Amino acid sequence: MERYAKIFIVIGCFLLLAGTANTQTEGTVVEEWASVKAPAPVELKPVTVKVKETAFLILDIEKRTCNVKRRPRCVASVPKIQKFLKRVRGKGMPVVYSLTRKGTKETILPEVASKADEPIVKSSVDKFFKTDLEKILKDKGIKAVIIVGTTAEGAVLHTVTGAAMRGLQVIVPVDGMSAGTMYAEQYTAWHLVNAPGSRSRTTLTRFDMIEF
Repeated sequence: MERYAKIFIVIGCFLLLAGTANTQTEGTVVEEWASVKAPAPVELKPVTVKVKETAFLILDIEKRTCNVKRRPRCVASVPKIQKFLKRVRGKGMPVVYSLTRKGTKETILPEVASKADEPIVKSSVDKFFKTDLEKILKDKGIKAVIIVGTTAEGAVLHTVTGAAMRGLQVIVPVDGMSAGTMYAEQYTAWHLVNAPGSRSRTTLTRFDMIEF
């Protein structure tokens, strides 16, 4: 009898665990939305770059995408991008801009306006898609890119992934990427260092943690 009692106890425990597992997995992520806990903050790391092998990419910092009404956090990031832009130009680092499909050179915010010899590409969220960006970087011998811009979950996310999949090392100062919501920035930061397409080649940092 003792033997059978032990068997019944084991079976009971198994059924209890199975029931708990079913409860946790039977709903989609939408039904379980409120139970999802945000992961630990991503780690920001100091970076030292080689100026001649690195390019600074400024994505979609335009009047229609970076304004107080649509993305106030983008507006707040512009002075930081401007300050870093001055640093990289002083070192002779190549700078490349991107525009949205409706953008023009004149729609780039004046604080970070492009110079005549700085290339500009135009595309949707992936700035490598149907543009000369890959060729521009290859012709300059670029092995790493520093990417900033808006929106985080759009141009930044997809261009970082595109760069990483082309074998480039990618550096993303989080104080230079922005979105319409904090959640979008948080999700993008997590995605960049966890997703298969970008995690092995992407480093998150801040402007003041980048050395030349």
